[in-house]
Amino acid sequence: MGGTMIIDGRKVNFKDQKNILSVIRDSGIDLPTFCYHSELSIYGACRMCTVETSKGKIIATCSELPKDGMEIYTNSPRIRKYRKMILELLLSNHDRDCTVCERTGKCQLQNLAKRYGINRIRFDQLIEEKEIDNSSPSIIKNPNKCIKCGDCVMVCDEIQGVGALGFTHRGTEVEIKPAFNKKLSETNCVNCGQCRIVCPTAAITIRNETQKVWDAIYDKNTRVIAQIAPAVRVALGEEFGMKPGEVTIGKIASILRKIGVDEVYDTALSADLTVMEESDEFLDRFSKDENLPLFTSCCPAWVKFVENKYPELTKNISTCKSPQQMFGSVAREVYNKKDKEDGKKTFIVSIMPCTAKKAEAARPEFCHEGVREVDVVLTTQELAIMIKEIGVNFHTIEEEALDMPFGIASGAGIIFGTTGGVTEAVLRRLLRDKFGKEEREIIFNSVRGLEAVKEAVVEVDGKNISVAVVHGLKDADYLVKQIKKGEKYYDLVEVMACKGGCIAGGGQPVPRIITKETRALRAAGLYNIDKTTQIKSSDDNYIVKSIYDHILKENTHILHVK
Repeated sequence: MGGTMIIDGRKVNFKDQKNILSVIRDSGIDLPTFCYHSELSIYGACRMCTVETSKGKIIATCSELPKDGMEIYTNSPRIRKYRKMILELLLSNHDRDCTVCERTGKCQLQNLAKRYGINRIRFDQLIEEKEIDNSSPSIIKNPNKCIKCGDCVMVCDEIQGVGALGFTHRGTEVEIKPAFNKKLSETNCVNCGQCRIVCPTAAITIRNETQKVWDAIYDKNTRVIAQIAPAVRVALGEEFGMKPGEVTIGKIASILRKIGVDEVYDTALSADLTVMEESDEFLDRFSKDENLPLFTSCCPAWVKFVENKYPELTKNISTCKSPQQMFGSVAREVYNKKDKEDGKKTFIVSIMPCTAKKAEAARPEFCHEGVREVDVVLTTQELAIMIKEIGVNFHTIEEEALDMPFGIASGAGIIFGTTGGVTEAVLRRLLRDKFGKEEREIIFNSVRGLEAVKEAVVEVDGKNISVAVVHGLKDADYLVKQIKKGEKYYDLVEVMACKGGCIAGGGQPVPRIITKETRALRAAGLYNIDKTTQIKSSDDNYIVKSIYDHILKENTHILHVK
């Protein structure tokens, strides 16, 4: 059903928009919101999107359907005064130490205060300062900067199905926190960081570990090497005014060397290793009809989710380490010997799109005799902080190549960064020489895209292999329930905690409005790299072959979780 509305005296046609807010924004008016995200349910808490009807009624546009003939005003004197009052009241009980706030310049509250000309607060701050929760290995929760919009609560419940956060108390005493006054580390939080993505202020931020990297760089007896995850290269540029999906790997390599990193490598190479090991593990289980479906192990938030909610399914998760940890294992094999020869220690830095990778690197099974496989995980956002700190002009810096021997990856390793990428990479190896190019492309396309669940059945050597791809933990939870009930059967299931996969991880740059378009552009950036990469399949990567022949030899067990 469509129709025509009159917005600020101008006729505007609408068709299938789900609320008045969408119609207003589509007409070119940037109506402010705090609590509205198109992928979450309507909460209507902030009231910033209110407008005035021709009858003098005040309505919240996020929760009202457009109606033919409706006449509204988005910036009447009454509405303008109303919005400014909301902002003043929010600011009155907000930590106003903006000069040292991590979100300065990107804080939605700050931006709207400036937009509406609020340069003083008429109300006293009455609420006492609350304790900051820094118990999580991945994120920091600062209740003093919370505006109670509820976005974090909804994304944790509706998209991730975790429910680690909720509302406590009522009225002016309301808080957003875990139940029973628990710390985040004491809850079922999986460290995915999606709460940080939707938070409009600095109430939830990434645990900043850049100083640890600076300390290692400044230590002359330390060799610093970095690995860069596939999804970082198609998102970092957004922090410097570039469009989502623009590939910046050459700039990243150049900048890291300017920062002081000694060697710069590609996590996509260890993704190739993951393909080799995981596909072999799958074929072994498939032939034995044992512990199927095989769930992928690349996403630490998913692994944590299973450990929390379905411990009986941990045997179904691949024993393969994630690409991040595989790189750490292989690098330690190489550099332990060099460290003894050079009288140095090697410090391994991962640059990841994911906050959960911080928690993964800290897991006890990835620490041996007091040495972690990966010393520090920096998110894309933290790398941007370091780049801005040294004052490098991101746009003019010349691109450089990654270092050898761990700087060459296949297209299969590159597409690990988006939902469906792991499955396609495995299928490229399993279907090698089984089908023609066009037939393979049809199969690969069935696991691509941003649909919540994608399925494919492939016949190999007379046997059907059933695969599924799911992203978003709530959808994954529903799929697991179907599998347990016998309603669905799969042999291989790829799970990514974040919608869109790693490209939309909790450590990535945050666009003002999270959209499928942003995710699609980032994913397209990875697929474009794949198109121009000569090596398409992991087993064609000669560096991978060299690693098996000269580094791993009989030690492939280090690529698996014991």
